[in-house]
Amino acid sequence: MVEVKLHDIGEGIHEGDILTYFVAVGDKVSIDQPLVEVQTEKMVAEISSPVSGTIKEILIEPGTTITVGTTIIKIEEENGTNVETKAEHSQPLHSDKTASSTEKETTLQKNVFVNREGREDRVIATPYTRKIARENNVDLSLVKGTGPAGRILEEDVYRYIQQQKNALNEFESQTVKEVFETEERAVEPDVIPFRGIRKQIAKKMVKSLYTIPHVSHFEEIDMTNLINFRNELKSMDVNISAVAFFLKALAISLKDFPVFNAKLDEENEVIRLEKVVHIGLATDTDQGLIVPVLRDVHKKSLLQIHAEMKELTKKAQEGKLNPKEMTGSTITISNVGPLGSIGATPIINYPETALMAFHKTRKMPVVNDQDEIVIRSMMNITMTFDHRVADGGTAVAFTNRFKSLIENPKLLFLELM
Repeated sequence: MVEVKLHDIGEGIHEGDILTYFVAVGDKVSIDQPLVEVQTEKMVAEISSPVSGTIKEILIEPGTTITVGTTIIKIEEENGTNVETKAEHSQPLHSDKTASSTEKETTLQKNVFVNREGREDRVIATPYTRKIARENNVDLSLVKGTGPAGRILEEDVYRYIQQQKNALNEFESQTVKEVFETEERAVEPDVIPFRGIRKQIAKKMVKSLYTIPHVSHFEEIDMTNLINFRNELKSMDVNISAVAFFLKALAISLKDFPVFNAKLDEENEVIRLEKVVHIGLATDTDQGLIVPVLRDVHKKSLLQIHAEMKELTKKAQEGKLNPKEMTGSTITISNVGPLGSIGATPIINYPETALMAFHKTRKMPVVNDQDEIVIRSMMNITMTFDHRVADGGTAVAFTNRFKSLIENPKLLFLELM
């Protein structure tokens, strides 16, 4: 009687799963005829018959994990000689390191195991995959394999589990839906057309968010001195908005940190530093977010900036901006403080490199340099930038420069552009 055993198929394999028998008890076999298919962690291998003879016993059930040296099949050789073999005729079909050929996959598809009940069955999966299935009470015969020759992968098991969960959730949702079906029909939701400006905003925001790796840096600015200075100017009948000071300080800061007034040209692998400062003014309107552009801010006085900004904002709210007034910005600001915001993470106005947002100014107790608690007017700002173009340290230095100009507004007049 010849004993066909599992031997070390290679690469230090110590055990394997019995997948498929190609023969049954009583079958006549010839030398090198495939007898059984074994799955290890590394490969699927066919164990062939070392002799010609008749299958007398099949000792291991399909799906059973066995160790090297375990007898799988007993064959009565034609000449009646009793021999023990370690199945040195095994042939690896495929491994995780190399893809199986079309010819081998075709051979696997033709080799269908007929078990003792006469059912056709075939499950190819590694022991670890089978372990996952057992732990999750998954019948592998119900799982569709996407690996070579239909092998069931770990992902296939997890996908099957998720599909079952989704089906259960869908069933539960459908049940709830049926219970409240009458009420749902009675109350139809309102709809808002998704087109025009709103649709264009959406497209640009999605492109920006999925193209640029956004990083947001937050800073706190003491607005007390600027507020007092503006009050001084008002007493002289000079009214300049706080945002005009922000724009002027931003233009000066960009002179020292031009990387934030730039655009990344990936195709040519260069960062283009703009020679001009055209600031986009994110404006909330009835039609949606509009960004008029205040051009050449670096060349303008505070009074000019204030006047032109007011005019652009009014035209944006009335829908009267021309194309030139809405294009060409090199950096954008968002003044959301008047709406009550104390913080946000804005999306950059693609293809720019940075966006600065100004939030609500609030009176707060602050500890000064003399360790005294005083009431100051504090404002949060957000500096969002493209991390492909600039680093966090540079962003902090940039906002510190901007902060120093706002907290000491008279310094703006020392910066002759």
